[in-house]
Amino acid sequence: MKNSLGRYVPEGFIPFQSSRAFLEQPRTREKIILSENKGNKKLSSISGAFDRLGIGADMTLSFHHHLRNGDLVMNLVFEEIKSRNLKNMTIAASSIFPNNRILSELIENGNVTNVYTNYLNGEVAKSISEGKLQGMLYMDTHGGRSRAIESGDIKIDVAFIAVPCSDEAGNGNGLSGPSACGSLGYAIPDLLYAKKKVVVTDFLVPKVEYVEIEAKYVDYVVVIDKIGNQSGIESGTTRITRDPVGLKIAETTALLLSELGLIRENFSMQTGAGGTALAVTRFIREIMEKENVKAGFASGGITHYFTEMLKKGLINKLYDVQCFDLEAVKSLAENPNHHSISAFKYANPYEDAIVNHLDFVILGATEVDLSFNVNVTTASNGLIMGGSGGHADTASGAKVSIIVTPLFKTRLPIIRPEITTITTPGEDIDIVVTERGIAINPKRIDLLEKLKNSHLPIMSIKDLSKIALAYTGIPEVRVKKEQVIGVVRYRDQTIIDTLFQM
Repeated sequence: MKNSLGRYVPEGFIPFQSSRAFLEQPRTREKIILSENKGNKKLSSISGAFDRLGIGADMTLSFHHHLRNGDLVMNLVFEEIKSRNLKNMTIAASSIFPNNRILSELIENGNVTNVYTNYLNGEVAKSISEGKLQGMLYMDTHGGRSRAIESGDIKIDVAFIAVPCSDEAGNGNGLSGPSACGSLGYAIPDLLYAKKKVVVTDFLVPKVEYVEIEAKYVDYVVVIDKIGNQSGIESGTTRITRDPVGLKIAETTALLLSELGLIRENFSMQTGAGGTALAVTRFIREIMEKENVKAGFASGGITHYFTEMLKKGLINKLYDVQCFDLEAVKSLAENPNHHSISAFKYANPYEDAIVNHLDFVILGATEVDLSFNVNVTTASNGLIMGGSGGHADTASGAKVSIIVTPLFKTRLPIIRPEITTITTPGEDIDIVVTERGIAINPKRIDLLEKLKNSHLPIMSIKDLSKIALAYTGIPEVRVKKEQVIGVVRYRDQTIIDTLFQM
C-alpha cells in the first residue's frame, strides 16, 4: 500500500502523520534506570562484561558514535558476539561508519538481525541494501532516537558507552585522554534508559572533575588499551568545499540570509558539516564582521569554524552535541561558553530542544522533489549511503530551513519529479539554493513577500527542475524490488518511507 506521501509502505506499518500534529500528543516516560552495582565496577575486558551481565542471544545492544570512523568499542563488542556465535541480536547504534565493517559479517551470519541507526555508510550499508539483514533496518533522526529510547520504542538491554576519560565508579567525559572526542551527547539517552550500562575507557583517572557520564547510572567500567582513533573523528565531509560551484551556492545563501534579515544581532544558526554548508559559515562570518553583528548561539555538530568565531566574540555560545574535529574537542575543554548538550536537549521533539530555537539551518541533499521532500538516505540506485542524523530535526525546528545543493551531480539531476527516499518531508523545507537559482516553498508566503524585490535568481522548484533536466535528461525510473529491507522514521517514529532491496 501507499502512505499519504505516495510512498510504498509494508502492510501493518503506521502511516505518516503531520510533523506538527504529533507535538500535541501526550508524552510518556519510562523510569530512568539507576545502577544497582554498589561494589567494584571495574572489569578488564569486553568478554568479562558479557559474562557478568549474561549477554546472550536475542538481546539489544547500543552504542554512540562520537568517535565516528575511529571507534573501536563497537567492533570489539561485535568480535565478542562473533566468538560466542550469538544469534538474533539487535544493534541500536546512533551511527554506523565504514570502520564498523565487521557488522556486515555478523549480518550475513544471522548474528545480528535488526538494526536501529540514524546514519549508515560503508560495507554495512551495502550489505543491508543488498537484502542480507534478516530482520529490519530502522532509520531514525538524532532527536527521534532519543525519543524512541525514552519512550521504550527502542528497548536496550546493554549500552556500551565509549568514554575517553573515566574513574573506577564510572564518572566520565570525552574531554581528556588519548581518545578524547569532546561531547558525549548522543550517549545520554542510552545511559539513562538502558537496562544495564557499561562504560568502556582507555584512560582511567582517580577523579573526574567534569562529569558528563554519571556513575550512578553505570553498572561496570571496562578498561582496555584503546577505545578509538582520534583521527577518525574528522572526515572529508567536515571541511569547506573548494569546488567553485559549491562556493557560489554558499555565497548566494549568505546573501539570501542577509536579505531576509536573518543575520542580525543575537541570531542563532546551525550550518551542518557538509563542505558547502561549512562554506556558508565562512560567508556568514564575513557579513557579520562587516556589519558588526554577533550571533547568540550556534548548535549541532561543532567544527573549528564555529570555535574560532566563539573565540573572536562573533558567537556568544556554542551548544555542542558532537565534536566534528579536534579543535572543537579542545575548545569544549577550555572555553566556558562552549557547552556540551545531550541528544534530548539538542533535538528530542518532546523537549524544549535547541533545534526549536534556531533562526535558520543550512542542510544538504542527495535528491529534492517538486514538493520539497529531501533525500539524504540513499543514492538514486537505492544504495544506503547516509541518513537523517539531525536533518529532519533541525528542518522541523528552525524558523527557516535551507537546502544547499548543486543542480546536478555526475550527470544526475538533484531536483527531480520523484526522489528515491524521503528523509525529510517537504513541509519542513523552506528554501532550496542551487548555482542556477533559488526556490522558495510556496507555503512560505512571508519569505516570498520579503524577497519580492530581490535581485537574487528566485524561481519555482519546477523551473529549477526543468533547467536540471535540460542538462541531464529525464532520469530512468528505478524499478523497486519486492523485498522491504527497512523504513525511514520521522522524529515521532511514524514511518515516512520504505527502503527496498537494491
